[in-house]
Amino acid sequence: MNVNEDAHLKPNNPYSASKAAADLLLRVAYQTYGQRINIIRSCNNFGHYQFPEKLVPVIIHNALNNLEIPVFGDGNNIREWIHVEDHCRAIDVIMQKGKSGETYNVGTGNKWKNIDLVELILKKLNVSNNLISYVLDRQGHDIRYSVDCNKIRQELGWKPQIEFEEGLDQVIIWYTNHMDWIEEISSGKYMNYYDDIYKPRMMETE
Repeated sequence: MNVNEDAHLKPNNPYSASKAAADLLLRVAYQTYGQRINIIRSCNNFGHYQFPEKLVPVIIHNALNNLEIPVFGDGNNIREWIHVEDHCRAIDVIMQKGKSGETYNVGTGNKWKNIDLVELILKKLNVSNNLISYVLDRQGHDIRYSVDCNKIRQELGWKPQIEFEEGLDQVIIWYTNHMDWIEEISSGKYMNYYDDIYKPRMMETE
């Protein structure tokens, strides 16, 4: 069953509770102060420059480095996927044409079991499934995420433009060609940016 915009919020873990709280705060801003708002609820994103702890990049990174690929639980949790560029286009359409105070789901209908997605990426990389390692599931981990996005399609005319496997192939190529970026992010080296850029200049003015 796909969840529409009118479904009751039922967060099962602190992460989803924080998202629900954000929705409610926006609703208060709209109802109390008349502030223009829209609430956008998207399915899982994938694309270039995604932090490497997320599912798609961690599969690619670990597969290319012959590292174990962790899969939560039995791998049968279902997620719906959208390319980040399609999500950005949806945000733009909502900003331009959406009605203030309305909530819009953004999805594709493209649903995959986690284990099936892992195996698909490994197949595309010509890497053995032996790297798959099942790990203890997270507490409150939802079995299925899937949204009904008929509202944005019918009212605003938005629809996804990037076919899932086409987008996945592009992302695999991108990460394969940017392993140095992944390594810098994974190592935390980027966190030294402030010290490298600003501290020497601050010392010069003292």
